[in-house]
Amino acid sequence: MALPVRDQAKYWGIATAIFFVVLWFLGDVLLPFVLGGAIAYVLDPIADRLERIGLNRIMSVAVIALLATIVFVVLVLLIIPTLVQQTAALIDAAPGYIATIQTWLTDRFPELVDADSTIRKQLTAIGEMVQSKGGELFNGVLTSALSLLNLVILVVVVPVVAFYLLLDWDNMVTKVDDLLPRDHAPVIRQIANDIDKTLASFIRGQGTVCLLLGIYYALGLMLVGLNFGLVVGFIAGLITFIPYVGALVGGALAVGLALFQFWGDWTWIAAVGGIFAVGQFLEGNILTPKLVGGSVGLHPVWLLFALSVFGTLFGFVGMLVAVPIAAMLGVLARFAISQYKAGRLYKGLAGRNDP
Repeated sequence: MALPVRDQAKYWGIATAIFFVVLWFLGDVLLPFVLGGAIAYVLDPIADRLERIGLNRIMSVAVIALLATIVFVVLVLLIIPTLVQQTAALIDAAPGYIATIQTWLTDRFPELVDADSTIRKQLTAIGEMVQSKGGELFNGVLTSALSLLNLVILVVVVPVVAFYLLLDWDNMVTKVDDLLPRDHAPVIRQIANDIDKTLASFIRGQGTVCLLLGIYYALGLMLVGLNFGLVVGFIAGLITFIPYVGALVGGALAVGLALFQFWGDWTWIAAVGGIFAVGQFLEGNILTPKLVGGSVGLHPVWLLFALSVFGTLFGFVGMLVAVPIAAMLGVLARFAISQYKAGRLYKGLAGRNDP
């Protein structure tokens, strides 16, 4: 006989509360395991495909590890140093750009921007703030990333965790399935399957879209000679998972930089704008339909809300788990709505005669 609904709700509520308490207290400790689990989840379909063509699980994981090592070495040797250099240069150049805006305003609106005007003081303050705060943030990130402990975590612990999780992924799924309560196993499997489809469509599909668009934007901007093109492409690709935001933010930043660099040469400025217009066309008509598919039920506002809440409560680890948890909550909400619409509370007495 199954437990009463009230008891089941109590136990599942306690389990959820324990999960969030553990996340709260062990956020930093869980970081390498969360990253490793995310990497294993993303790579598991590749390992399954390699198994289907004849490799065993160990060989499949070994091939993936070898390819990942090659990609990591290429990133470290070729891309990351340039990205760091351009980011530092962009932060240092911010006050100069602010000064250029001041000059432009002074030439065209001298009555508004005099030496003691509020606008001039605000522009100066903005430039100094961008340089100081941006420099502090950048230096803090570098200091944290280059510390011995974090270096060990990123270079050793995360790949090891990902390797072992990927190696035993199918066994872990089988063991978890064996622990499901028998009365609810079919429903839980269906919900888990819906969650997996949502996560696969969003994380794997949208992650690939972000990577491809980031590469496209970076290469396109660098080919037209835009300063800091790699940084702008990286930023635009990174936030492409929020529809339209990546193109808008990256496009505004790129066009703004192009106005400073190519002022008067409207051909190159139009070329920079055209890169983002083409990128938006590719994203909306080719990449997203092919790689992500239809709607996965994650509205951009819901994503921003989840990232803000979990980032504020649990820090960086919270931001990492925000999207998966948001997807899970979305699937559970849709399931609850479907159950509600199928029940007497929604249909009322008139629902007795419904087919």
